[in-house]
Amino acid sequence: MSGLKKLKLQSLAQRSGYEFTSPELLMLALTHRSKGSKNYERLEFLGDSILGFVIADWLYHAYPHVAEGKLSRMRASLVRKETLAKVAREMQLSDYLILGEGELKSGGFNRDSILADVVESLIGAIYLDSDFDRAAQFILSKFEPFLELLCDQANFKDAKSQLQELMQKKGMQLPVYQILQTTGEQHQQMFTVQCKLAELGLKQKASAGSRRLAEQKAAEVLLEQLST
Repeated sequence: MSGLKKLKLQSLAQRSGYEFTSPELLMLALTHRSKGSKNYERLEFLGDSILGFVIADWLYHAYPHVAEGKLSRMRASLVRKETLAKVAREMQLSDYLILGEGELKSGGFNRDSILADVVESLIGAIYLDSDFDRAAQFILSKFEPFLELLCDQANFKDAKSQLQELMQKKGMQLPVYQILQTTGEQHQQMFTVQCKLAELGLKQKASAGSRRLAEQKAAEVLLEQLST
């Protein structure tokens, strides 16, 4: 391993709070599929499952009186792509990604989807390099700001409710939702919905297997835009 690469890995260990006993495993966790067949996708699969369980376990114990539906929405807000990308940017993971030439030229090092994937692959790699408890410790430490935010939102509401209340506070027209397209067989339909904030000149499209979920996804993106 070159001296420069070793220094980069040491720097990442400081940012992550975990030092790998197997540097090769860490390198694999940082390698995008554009670089070749040996990449982080299997580690991402593993890390995604571990992340979902750790967050679910934390929510179950932190909110003993909250119903399953709300717990599911809370978990979804924590493990979604946008939240994971924020964790990655806080750790400055884009500085360590190993990408193919095409992804480098297209700005893949700053793409939410790739940054989110590499957080999950790191979780999977930490689990394999140590154990479940150490992976859980990493997750809870990096997600602490988002967990604290949830604690501040004792009356947790879904994205549509949050967006509606925000517009009411601003004294503006409420969001308008419109179905743009419905495709597929009746038992396997896909809904494309648009959410429009007329006075702000904002609109967002989203697709999902139900109208309600598509509306939620569109509202989530608009909330994200309004918070930045």
